[in-house]
This record gives sequence, structure tokens and C-alpha cells, in this order.
Amino acid sequence: LVQHIQRGWAFFNEEMNEFVDLLPAQQRVHGENWYRGTADAVTQNLDIIRRYDAEYVVILAGDHIYKQDYSRMLLDHVEKGARCTVACLPVPVEEASAFGVMAVDENDKIIEFVEKPANPPTIPGDETRSLTSMGIYVFDAEYLYQLLEDDDRDEHSTHDFGKDIIPRITAAGEAYAHPFPRSCVQSDNNAEPYWRDVGTLEAYWKANLDLASVVPELDVYDRNWPIRTYVESLPSAKFVQDRSGSHGMTMNSLVSGGCIISGSVVVQSVLFSRVRINSFCNIDSSVLLPGVWVGRSCRIRRCVIDRGCVIPEGTVIGENAVEDARRFYRSEEGIVLVTKEMLNRLEL
Repeated sequence: LVQHIQRGWAFFNEEMNEFVDLLPAQQRVHGENWYRGTADAVTQNLDIIRRYDAEYVVILAGDHIYKQDYSRMLLDHVEKGARCTVACLPVPVEEASAFGVMAVDENDKIIEFVEKPANPPTIPGDETRSLTSMGIYVFDAEYLYQLLEDDDRDEHSTHDFGKDIIPRITAAGEAYAHPFPRSCVQSDNNAEPYWRDVGTLEAYWKANLDLASVVPELDVYDRNWPIRTYVESLPSAKFVQDRSGSHGMTMNSLVSGGCIISGSVVVQSVLFSRVRINSFCNIDSSVLLPGVWVGRSCRIRRCVIDRGCVIPEGTVIGENAVEDARRFYRSEEGIVLVTKEMLNRLEL
């Protein structure tokens, strides 16, 4: 991940005060403790953050997918005279238990906040949706530093923004909400704002497969707001016939550079770079990460296959729930995760 970010965002110019500093967990504070929560991850790096002498600090989660103009949210924060601003988005009430849920007044001040409630309160006048926190925060810098130092001394705290910091700020009347549609970047202004939390296997799988749909909800083709990443210098994807002359078929799929597909069927799937699909395979609704090699005559359905995995010839995954759970990891929703370690255990 560190290497990927360094390469993908290497266009920054430090002489223009543009940079990305990567600070992995190092046990620099609290003796043997790693990060104890989302707030503690910031607390343990406060000495470094303070050196930048910033007036405001924007805090983001690393497992969310969206496009946002943070300057619009920052402007909202400044104009309201807020000390803390939380980006929010309505979600179906049946999904709201996975997030922090809030209630706001007519001025967008947060008057109630509860983290991952079993019975989420709904938006007044709309019993089908709840107003949830997106885990995107803007703080006045000095206010944030004081909050984190106080939280660090609290022995009863879990040192988490959603569980501890935001409820405390809400109780003090210092938290404001920022409706995400105000700053969401999208080419179709009539579409629903796109935001996904991909912290679970199913969510990660769904978000990838959406990109392979005919009209993806996330516009990755918008040249006015590109999604930066690192792309290896690889030859174009190649589709070849097998020895019997069969050409196979690929539909509604993303196929990256360096891939070779030989006489196989690939449907509604995402193939990362350097994936090799040998002859007579059927790949359906699956995500194959870089360097995956699939032997002949395999059938793979509703899978996420980790980078560098070698799938033996004739392997069937995604058709027998009991076998999938025995050999690999199968989620409650039926998505199968395959890693090198799992494959190695099968060979013992």
C-alpha cells in the first residue's frame, strides 16, 4: 500500500508545498500499544501533524470510495463558524446500523449522535432512511489537538472518533453536519451521490463489480476529476483462442493490462493486471487481483481471489457452499475469498 501510494501520487511538487507523508503504525507512543482506535491513530502522530502548523485538519477513512471536493466542505465549515464538521448522507434504515447515526436541527447542528445503533433513528418525515456519518471530518486544528489529548487521558475511552470524540463534541453543541451532495463530484447531477464503505468482503466485491456494469454508478471515466492511481507499464490485454480454435467470450468485465485470456468465458468480472486465464474456464461475477493464474477447466463464481494465487486445473469455486467454507473463507452472503495460504493448506 505504501509503495502504491508513493508511485500513484508522485506528481506532487514539494517545492509548491504539495506532498504525501505516509505514517504506518510504529508503536511510537504508549509503549507496546498499536493504534487503539481511529482517534488514537491520529493522536500517536500529533507531534508530526503539529509541525505543519495547519489551521484546519481534514480526517478521512481509508476504506471508503467516493469523489468529493473537500474545499467545499471546508468552506461550509468556515462559514458556519463550526469547530467540527461531519459529512453526512442518508442511507436506508436497514443499513444504518453499520454507521454512526445523527439528528440535526434546521441549521445543520448535530443534536444527537449514536454510533452503530441496533435500532437506528430515522430522518423526521422519512421513516425509510437514517442520516449517517461518512467518517469524513473537518476540525479546527487546535480544537482537535485538545480533544485528542483529553481523550488520550481518558481510561474509559475506546479512542475512536465515532464512539468517543463525535458524541462528546455533539454533547457540547460544537458539531455540525455537512450534507454530502453539496460537495460530491459527479458528472450527472441528477444521480444519487456515490459513496461506499468497502470495509467488508461483500462490500469490496460489490464495489468492484459495479465498475464492470454497463453504466457504473461511479464515473471513473470523468477526465475533469480523474481517480489517481499507479498503473504498471504493461502490454495491452490479450484474448486468444485455445488449441481447439475456441475464442471464448468476455462480457461486462474490466480487463487490465498484461492479462491473457485463452478460450474462456469471463462474465461480469474484474481482472486486475497480469491475470492469466487458461483454456476452457468459466469466470463469473468475480474479482481477480494482480498476478492470479487460473489453470484449465476451472469454474469460478462470486469470488475474490487474492494477488498471486495459482488456481489448479479443474478447480470449482462458488458452486458448493459446504466445500467452499471448508477450503476457503465464505461470507454469510456467499462471497468466497481465496488466498495463497488457503491454497497451500489444500496441498498438505
